[in-house]
Amino acid sequence: MLINELVSLDRRAVEATLCVAERVGPRDRCNPTPCAGWRVADLLGHMTGQQRGFATAARGGGADLAVWQPLDDDYAEACADVIAAFAEPGIEDREFALPEIRSGGLFPAHQAISFHLVDNVVHAWDLATALGLLGMPVELDEDVLAAALAVAEKVPNGAERLRPGSAFAPARAVPDGATTLDRIVLLLGRQPVLPPTAQAAGL
Repeated sequence: MLINELVSLDRRAVEATLCVAERVGPRDRCNPTPCAGWRVADLLGHMTGQQRGFATAARGGGADLAVWQPLDDDYAEACADVIAAFAEPGIEDREFALPEIRSGGLFPAHQAISFHLVDNVVHAWDLATALGLLGMPVELDEDVLAAALAVAEKVPNGAERLRPGSAFAPARAVPDGATTLDRIVLLLGRQPVLPPTAQAAGL
């Protein structure tokens, strides 16, 4: 996949998270989420910090863990920042410092943006689930989900998923007939909780 196509898919995933985040009201911020121990406010803070962190990494400054910390900030602005950063000329030639992934180090732009894409698809689902939505309030096209699934299938499923603070729990069994979104969240340790009729409809 060419970098400009990946950037376009990633932008659509980020916009999906924003569409869900705009549905969060003051009473929702204490709702539990599929991320163990996190409330909606915690998840939004993490998502905001990650958007800012990836934007900073795209511009060469991601090595400092401080730029990846959760933020109680404007989520829409953080989304706009990362979308703009990934759209900058020459992005395909850059390397991203991602200290929170594996043992840290530098990652090629294509790989780093693919990580960001799958994170946003999963966090859009996390947030929608926490809000009790029967499906997402925005459609994610199958090409976005297919790209995220390709990444999810490559995420190691070893003992590191059992460590405190791991981004993903151990993979769950994927039943026959699972939607692409269900496959993604199951492979990354989430448990779909939507009723079968809603799951069959997809996003």
